Amino acid sequence: MRVPIFQLDAFATRRFAGNPAAVVVLDRFLDDALMQAVAAENNLAETAFVVPSEGRYRLRWFTPMVEVPLCGHATLAAAAVVVERLEPGRDSVVFDTASGPLTVDRVGAAYRMDLPARTVRAVPSPPALPAALGVTPVETMTDGSNYLAVLSGADDVRSLQPDLAAIARLDRTGVVVTAAGDGTYDFVSRYFAPAKGIPEDPVTGGAHCALVPFWAARTGKDTFFAYQASRRGGELVCRLAGDRVHLHGSCVFYLEGHIEL
Repeated sequence: MRVPIFQLDAFATRRFAGNPAAVVVLDRFLDDALMQAVAAENNLAETAFVVPSEGRYRLRWFTPMVEVPLCGHATLAAAAVVVERLEPGRDSVVFDTASGPLTVDRVGAAYRMDLPARTVRAVPSPPALPAALGVTPVETMTDGSNYLAVLSGADDVRSLQPDLAAIARLDRTGVVVTAAGDGTYDFVSRYFAPAKGIPEDPVTGGAHCALVPFWAARTGKDTFFAYQASRRGGELVCRLAGDRVHLHGSCVFYLEGHIEL
């Protein structure tokens, strides 16, 4: 079997920035083990598998190690593939996913994703968390799947050098660290998920589904210009709309071809 594959840099306006994602186009989902093997072979934070379905698309996401229930940057990449390659001229697409229907609209040269907001609540900081981060959070929250560690300043987020093996042993699948911005950005963040095969994710749409409600409650604002301070880095325009989060971003195509299965 020969199927199309694309690789894009998501949340980026130039190549070699933002978050790389692979998008594999299928006429039906393959066996889970085979899709997991393809994602491991790609060795990117996420590989998206898309299947046309009555004017919409079904969508699933795999890290190199596991299937995940939501991935923002690979959804953005999948939308760019649909709109710019599979159905040129289309300006909106709905993906049916494990997280419900996700709508992505083209807005000029960029895209707007409509994603579910995540409820964030305060929790006691487990003793292993400061040890893993190398710094004691000012506050510790959770969105259910991840810890959200609030640090005292943006420089603390940028300079963080966590113990990834220790983070992988925590009782959450990942750790988001965040702080208020110190200039251009309203807030900054980073995301570590070694237990899912992602030591540090360059730019994470899913993490912002928790970060946006958190900072909205903290500041009283509903719109933010955010920066994920990974080595590659990425900028996001974010808006809280009730129980949804709107994320704006661009994609750049890097690779187009086929894989043999």
